[in-house]
Amino acid sequence: MKSPFSGRAQGFTPSLVALIVLLVSGVAFVVLVAWLVPWGAGDQVAGPAPAESVFTTAQIRRGEEYASTARILGWSSLGVATLVAALFGLTRLGSRLVRGSTRWWPIAAVGAVALFALITRLATLPFAWAARQRRLDEGLTQQATSGWIADLAREYVVQVLLTALVLTLLIWCARRWRVWWPAVAAGVGAGLVVVGSYLYPVLLEPVFNDFETMPDGDLRSSIMALADEEGVKVDDVLIADASRRTTTLNAYVSGFGSTKRVVVYDNLVSSVPEPQVLSVVAHELGHARDGDVVTGTALGAVGTAFGVSLLAVLVNATWLRRHSGSEGAGDVRVIPLVLALVAVGTLLASPVQATISRTIETRADETALEMTGDPEAFLAMQRTLCIRAVCDPTPPAFSQFWFGTHPTVLQRVAMAREFAGE
Repeated sequence: MKSPFSGRAQGFTPSLVALIVLLVSGVAFVVLVAWLVPWGAGDQVAGPAPAESVFTTAQIRRGEEYASTARILGWSSLGVATLVAALFGLTRLGSRLVRGSTRWWPIAAVGAVALFALITRLATLPFAWAARQRRLDEGLTQQATSGWIADLAREYVVQVLLTALVLTLLIWCARRWRVWWPAVAAGVGAGLVVVGSYLYPVLLEPVFNDFETMPDGDLRSSIMALADEEGVKVDDVLIADASRRTTTLNAYVSGFGSTKRVVVYDNLVSSVPEPQVLSVVAHELGHARDGDVVTGTALGAVGTAFGVSLLAVLVNATWLRRHSGSEGAGDVRVIPLVLALVAVGTLLASPVQATISRTIETRADETALEMTGDPEAFLAMQRTLCIRAVCDPTPPAFSQFWFGTHPTVLQRVAMAREFAGE
């Protein structure tokens, strides 16, 4: 049977199809955000705690100085990466570097992604090196240069493979379905987000860390009891060998269904008292209890459909084709343009993602306090996390709005004090 998407449709064009998908996915995203995101989290907290009531003057000064330098390096790297993407994607320079016959275009697509990823990596390498040196100076890492380079190489390979897969499928859809490709590609993109979120813990996390089951003992028993109390099914608790890369402390939950896992850093388990570890784990169990990974996956899938349809609208724009030298989405020379649009779009979408993330993280903090009933451990853990990470207790409002994925440490301390009735 002939696919209903394979032929031409009277009155429909790729741009019109893209606009329809853009509208539908945009409305769906707004509905999901309003429905799934806990916008009332943290409303009862009057405001952040005074920094001087939590940290010494020396700790505040150290955090502000380190964070200021880190922000300059990070923003500079982001700016250079975006400019490089725009240079190659919004002019004919990028399309001139991409060549491929009709038969071998997938190979050309992989080569193009690898080339532009390498150019971007080299352009931002000085900032990455300077940031590493600052982390070394502050004792935030003890990783050898060889290990750092190996991590960069692994990140590069993973980035190229995933980006090439997505762009190859995008181009294939455009070549296969001349009119309907925006709708098909949006669906494929959304599906990839779901599959990727499910497989991430078992396919990608092991590339960067080794994991082992937490041994039997009081801590494991307390974690499993905490999970049972909140109705979270946890088959295993894993310890990641994060200390070989960083001295900062963390834990996280990833995956869903049969791939769901709770992971704690080895240096968290070994360096802080058990009540503080349980406070961190309770936060992560809160994410699991409330289905935050599934929520993020759903929002990511619909957001991807929106992004793909917006890309389709822009890629089909005559003025962009003229300036970029692309013949459309079915042309492998569209890759530089797509990479540029994704870079700019990701930057512009950051405030939306950060705001949603902060709200979800606030609810997980509330859950941790409710589950443990130990605001003192929560407060002590937040203070320890900030000191170990040399964080800025009072980051600039713009930075927190645009890039802050978690509440500030002073907001979290105020929440703990509110819970304790102080």
